[in-house]
Amino acid sequence: MKIFKIVKDNKKSLREKSLEITFPLDKELEDTLLDMVEYLKISQNDELAKKYHLRGGVGLAAPQIGINKRMLAIYVEMDEKVYEYALINPKIISESAKLTYLQGGEGCLSVDSEHNGYVYRHYKIKVQAFNLLTNKEEILEFKGYLAIIAQHEIDHLDGVLFYDRINKLNPFEVRKNSIAI
Repeated sequence: MKIFKIVKDNKKSLREKSLEITFPLDKELEDTLLDMVEYLKISQNDELAKKYHLRGGVGLAAPQIGINKRMLAIYVEMDEKVYEYALINPKIISESAKLTYLQGGEGCLSVDSEHNGYVYRHYKIKVQAFNLLTNKEEILEFKGYLAIIAQHEIDHLDGVLFYDRINKLNPFEVRKNSIAI
């Protein structure tokens, strides 16, 4: 089990575009990505999170642990299912016109301060990526909350933070063609 030091949003590296990963995979990168998934699991376990002083997270991008490579991890339990991904070179290949947002706003392991306002995301997206957990290139469809998580993490790979997407003039503007989650 590896406990990562999370890079905070005041670090320049979090604003840089991450590099594509070449194949064959480097064993160290592969192990790191699997550790990222494990980190998310531990962060969601109340007892372990308290023991290791971790904030709970559902997604983690490599730049957040100081590696500017295009890989991310997602781990979330919802609707009595476990959604677990270890993605390399993820790319959004289609997105819905319908938008969605979290009513309580988004948060981020790299951001300690409050940033109030709605962050609009596409309600449904298709992502092409190499999934280390299945060991193959896949096209994955994410909807609702999972789509929000995936877009948030992919933004990290492009040096974008969630609060960059909040309307500064009207942070709680409700857009047409959007649904709150």
